[in-house]
Amino acid sequence: MGKWQLTAGVAGSAVAGLAARDLLQRKHSLLRNYPVIGHLRYLLEGIRPELQQYFIERNWDGRPYDRDTRSVIYERAKGIHGEQPFGTERDVHAAGYENLVHSTAPLEEPDEPPRVMVGGPDCSKPYSMALLNVSAMSFGALSANAIRALNKGAALGGFAHDTGEGGLSSYHLENGGDLVWEIGSGYFSTRTKDGQFDPEIFRDKSAHDQVKCVSLKLSQGAKPGIGGVLPAAKVTQEIAEIRGVPQGQKCVSPASHKVFHTPTELIEFIARMRELSGGKPAGFKLCVGSRLDVLAICKAMIEVGTTPDFIIVDGAEGGTGAAPLEFEDHVGMPLTSGLLTVHNALVGAGLRDTIKIGASGKVAGGADLVKRLIQGADYTNAARAMMMAVGCIQAQQCHTDKCPVGVATQSHARARAIDIGDKSERVRSYQEATVKQAAQLMASLGAREPHELSPHMLRYNVADNQSRSYAELFTWLKPGELLGGGPHDWAADWAAASPDAFTPQLSRHRTASPGGAA
Repeated sequence: MGKWQLTAGVAGSAVAGLAARDLLQRKHSLLRNYPVIGHLRYLLEGIRPELQQYFIERNWDGRPYDRDTRSVIYERAKGIHGEQPFGTERDVHAAGYENLVHSTAPLEEPDEPPRVMVGGPDCSKPYSMALLNVSAMSFGALSANAIRALNKGAALGGFAHDTGEGGLSSYHLENGGDLVWEIGSGYFSTRTKDGQFDPEIFRDKSAHDQVKCVSLKLSQGAKPGIGGVLPAAKVTQEIAEIRGVPQGQKCVSPASHKVFHTPTELIEFIARMRELSGGKPAGFKLCVGSRLDVLAICKAMIEVGTTPDFIIVDGAEGGTGAAPLEFEDHVGMPLTSGLLTVHNALVGAGLRDTIKIGASGKVAGGADLVKRLIQGADYTNAARAMMMAVGCIQAQQCHTDKCPVGVATQSHARARAIDIGDKSERVRSYQEATVKQAAQLMASLGAREPHELSPHMLRYNVADNQSRSYAELFTWLKPGELLGGGPHDWAADWAAASPDAFTPQLSRHRTASPGGAA
């Protein structure tokens, strides 16, 4: 045998050995699906600072999250300390920059992070919600192993896992994590054969001990105004059976609900969901489109005499695996505007004390969490960051069913790359570290509990070198202020809002703007 043949044989054996090791290891999903060649990604990660500078100089991002944010998520998921050398790379003088206002006499970080009790006066089974939870992501959009890992992580860390509108599957129930069961306009896993809401199925499934809250999805931040979409490539026989839809065909939820048509009917249905579930917290999720609609819903609560136990505000900056580009970019309020609108509407209508507000939409770090609490939320949900903790590398192949790490796919061959034990621990670690950082930030502002935060603690650069606090930038209503008519910039909307109709029916008969943020 010649030396070249010997060299080739040794090299081949080394490659075969590396491939075998990659296939058998459980830490890296990418290597399990792409043995040997997957190491190129980790080689590039090793020279990340140099690549980062290259792209910074060319003002190029190319990903939904910037590199710093992605690094924080991955490091927390892996239990790596997040300290970094040198100072910030952000332009702290530029318009749009936000900063938290620390106290000269900061407090000690609490031993245990605060939690939020969700459940109003009509709820008999209130739930203690963590400050950060798994946001709505359906089985179908995500693989079975991704759902398993998320739910097991929630069980390990003591936080909630929203099912998404795709239905309550066996994979959500395997590992014992607390669930928020979300029902969309397709009523998947609780529907009749003709697509109507089935109260008996809902009663039976919502009685499960793991189901802690039930939620009605009105709209989603990434695609408000249209129904959810699951591409045909992902509608397997299993998905079709769970959802009650044809296999191999694109699954599109109706744009609007059949169970209600007016704000009053919406509130009545939320009350019915709470009753059917045996008194568990019931609420709804929406991406705010019009302040008028929010005020109409508030008037409906007053008229009906009951309230939801929670409202989840989804920001227009939220992500999705499949949506029309124009809807992603041009429809719906950003999370800040939506939060301020809902919080102030509830305060002004005298309803805020009975309703908790959740916030979702690019919540990734502790600072994001604290900012949302200042803007009106009681707790937050994260989707994209939780996916990244499970192993998502933002390949943006979600809609093709060819996710390289097995997270957003229904291919069993690809999904096998996810080691549930390892990834669930990363989900737990990411959530724990992020909430701990949020509690530490709150203490640095002089607050131990979310209700001790104030709009004065968050500042925004309205122009270069011109900063204003959120207390100065926005109108903050006083409890019950709208009942007396409200301030001038709210009065017209409050007068026009009706519990008997949403915006399309009203807007033809008024000239006032439907309103924006508070």
